[in-house]
Amino acid sequence: MLNDKETSGKAAHEIAAAGMVLVPEGRQVFPELTLRDNILLGAWSRKEPVGEYELEALLKRFPRLRDRITSKAGVLSGGEQQMLAIARGLIAKPDILLLDEPSLGLAPSMIAELFEALADLRDEGVTVLIVDQMANLALTVADRGYVLESGQVIHAGPATELKNDPAIERAYLGHAD
Repeated sequence: MLNDKETSGKAAHEIAAAGMVLVPEGRQVFPELTLRDNILLGAWSRKEPVGEYELEALLKRFPRLRDRITSKAGVLSGGEQQMLAIARGLIAKPDILLLDEPSLGLAPSMIAELFEALADLRDEGVTVLIVDQMANLALTVADRGYVLESGQVIHAGPATELKNDPAIERAYLGHAD
């Protein structure tokens, strides 16, 4: 359910129209399109046109994209493509933004920059669901956390509790002795 609307069994475009946007693993940007066009494609389901101020707000959030807004997306680094994919999702004005493995294949400096932007989104009240194997990092920007094992939730709670639970740390987060 999303906003009191059933989403199970719905087509992807129906789920997106209901307010849920997925930034998929692997980013899936359109390499031959400009950054601007990639971002604007995210607004396909919106009823109102994208204002220039909205594009400017995204470029302020992801300043690395500003200088390349007219470049083709295929020339971007993996981290820049991830930022582009998130910007494309945000332009749709989603009620919930789903991020599947946003840190996958990124350089450590890009991961830090990306998660800083995600923390800013959280602080602004944007609902973000992050699925990431870098659990420690994801828990730094999360309000709540869920530990899955074989597709089942085996631990759930406030992110700070999960991050500071010695048993969870040893089993899932890594523990340095």
